[in-house]
Amino acid sequence: MDLPARRRRHARLIAALTELIGAAAEAAGAVYRPIAAAPPGQEAVEVSVLPCVQVSLAAGALLDQARTEDYARWPAAVAWERTQAQRTYAARCAVAQAEKYAAPAAPLGDQPRVPLPTAEQTAAMDLVSAGTEVATRWRADPEEAVTLVHELAASGELAVDEILDEALDTAVVAGLLVLLEARTAKDPSTAAERCLGALPYITLAISLASADLD
Repeated sequence: MDLPARRRRHARLIAALTELIGAAAEAAGAVYRPIAAAPPGQEAVEVSVLPCVQVSLAAGALLDQARTEDYARWPAAVAWERTQAQRTYAARCAVAQAEKYAAPAAPLGDQPRVPLPTAEQTAAMDLVSAGTEVATRWRADPEEAVTLVHELAASGELAVDEILDEALDTAVVAGLLVLLEARTAKDPSTAAERCLGALPYITLAISLASADLD
């Protein structure tokens, strides 16, 4: 089918991520600006950490709403993505099941205490692992990450967009976790640093959301 470009398919999410960058930077500025404006001889400076807390609280809901709007705008593309995900998931399950049967049985009396992952669990973990690896490499070298995506998709057990979307989710979650620390920071400077520390992950998420490898 004629699919939209990824930057169109994830347009609302990209816009929300961009707004989040501005809000996080503004929240950090609310801490740093009063300090910069204070006279050199002033020891105590009153600052507001409330914007940092507000950004941290609102970020998840903002991105969830954006995703919902993207799903509503492109129902045919979403349906196709789900069909592709079912196909690749089934393929990964089949491979995991075959590898499980091919693996040598553990000797009696030497059975693992923790049950081994099922084929379905292995299939889910493989996708998460692929997304995490791509997100990590994308930060250091996007071209190397693109090569990895094509290598991972070559067997047919993973789709290119599926890998990129999982990497996108990895980056988003990492950014939200850093923002979460701003909510519990012991002092305003640390809260501001956490707001700014989330920005590289949010920027990475935007890159992955808009990347069209074709």
